[in-house]
Amino acid sequence: MNRKLIFQMLIFAGLLLLMALPAKSQIIKGEIIAGFNLSQVDGDEVYGYKKGGLQLGLGAMIPIADKWDISIETLYNEKGAIEKAQYPMQADSTTGEYKLYLNYLEVPVLIHFTDKEFITVGAGFSWGRLVSAKEFEHGRQTITNAVNGVYDPNDFNVLIDLRMRLYKQLKINFRYQYSLAKIREREYSSSQGSTWKRNQYNNLLTFRLVYMFNEERSQRNIKAPKL
Repeated sequence: MNRKLIFQMLIFAGLLLLMALPAKSQIIKGEIIAGFNLSQVDGDEVYGYKKGGLQLGLGAMIPIADKWDISIETLYNEKGAIEKAQYPMQADSTTGEYKLYLNYLEVPVLIHFTDKEFITVGAGFSWGRLVSAKEFEHGRQTITNAVNGVYDPNDFNVLIDLRMRLYKQLKINFRYQYSLAKIREREYSSSQGSTWKRNQYNNLLTFRLVYMFNEERSQRNIKAPKL
């Protein structure tokens, strides 16, 4: 799938969401999003949230009732895994070093509840499309890329979201997400000749700053008496 088609799908998804909501003159709240990921891939024999990455994007929050919103975002999201060399003196060069870079274009859709205009909790789902992939084992690059089928090009996730007001329209945001379906099935082997298979899943912690637009106007509008 080329990038032009991906962007067309994102626009279509946004239009569907807007059409599905009641058109009662909501004032949509805009979002500018910048964050930092700590990620791992469950099932890859590497452990810990050691892989850093960026999360950047734009979003819209649409009021559906007092204190309730639905949001849709378009994100560039860097995931993967990393492990430093564990056995640097091995004669066969199996150092245990591992690096995996999985970069996605992602569309999360969440429902949010805001309490006292300070803390917001949310949950939802996302669809991600793999746009680039690189993998290094024992310091050497493998054949892995975004289009050769080593990793599933689609990543469906469940999300939990918590955000608090930091200053005026600026909010600090914590998000956890996990793959609902495997992104890869891989067979491993030991030096004794035994083999085993493991399914792999993205596992991600994100710390974000979210700057909101039209938040006060939207709150006044939804609380105004209906004529």
